[in-house]
Amino acid sequence: MLRIAVPNKGSLAEHSAEMLAEAGYTGRRDSKDLHVIDPQNDVEFFYLRPKDIATYVGSGALDVGITGRDLLLDARMPGAREIESLGFGGSTFRFASRPGLFHSVEDLEGQRVATAYPGLVDAFLDERGVAVDLVPLDGAVESAVQLGVADAVADVVSTGTTLRQAGLEIFGPVLLESEAVLVSGPSEADGIDTLLRRLRGVMVARQYVLLDYDLPADLVDQAISVAPGIESATISPLRDPAWVAVRVMIPRAGVNQMMDRLYAIGARALLVTAIHAARL
Repeated sequence: MLRIAVPNKGSLAEHSAEMLAEAGYTGRRDSKDLHVIDPQNDVEFFYLRPKDIATYVGSGALDVGITGRDLLLDARMPGAREIESLGFGGSTFRFASRPGLFHSVEDLEGQRVATAYPGLVDAFLDERGVAVDLVPLDGAVESAVQLGVADAVADVVSTGTTLRQAGLEIFGPVLLESEAVLVSGPSEADGIDTLLRRLRGVMVARQYVLLDYDLPADLVDQAISVAPGIESATISPLRDPAWVAVRVMIPRAGVNQMMDRLYAIGARALLVTAIHAARL
């Protein structure tokens, strides 16, 4: 059986469970369950702390896992490697301190930097030859400067509101653009290819829809230039030989604008259908 590590709590856990369910896997029904076997799909799920997943997978104890790119890099586990980004759990890492105190990463030389991701920050600064005194904290690092524990912080930033409320200003480059990723271990286990195809199928199903419409046959080339589909449009004859039925797969984003353009060309009876599963 393929042994899969899954986050046991937090937003990563919720979105991972949704994605695996959409991919056809049967996970846990009770949040207290730490181990679930899905015999129909020949997999086992192990529910672990997100920070520990890279360690378990990198050591070979488990075959594959879902965690954040930030947590993977922070673990600095040689055997663990990212094999697919999963399109959720996005976050950005930045430096912040009191307004005007620092302007670049080089200004941090010899300073105290608080972070919940010491491995990630240390690797980033090592690459740039900047030596700092790292202050590891387990969350809520924005208070470190105000309380005198650190001179600057390195933390997750979405809108920056939390940092501004703590009297901090963002400076320097982006440390990392993170999101949920699928992590593999040192060896390629049987079943990973199937898992990858299924997860990719879920991402395709979330990003695309099917668009069906009727169209005068002499306008097909114009319509296809607007919406060509993934590989090629499906063109089917109708009872009226002057008309054809067209089916294409198009991005979900901007679907209404696409329908407007096709209608203007001459398409009628435009229908959009959600995709529940896909294999491309």
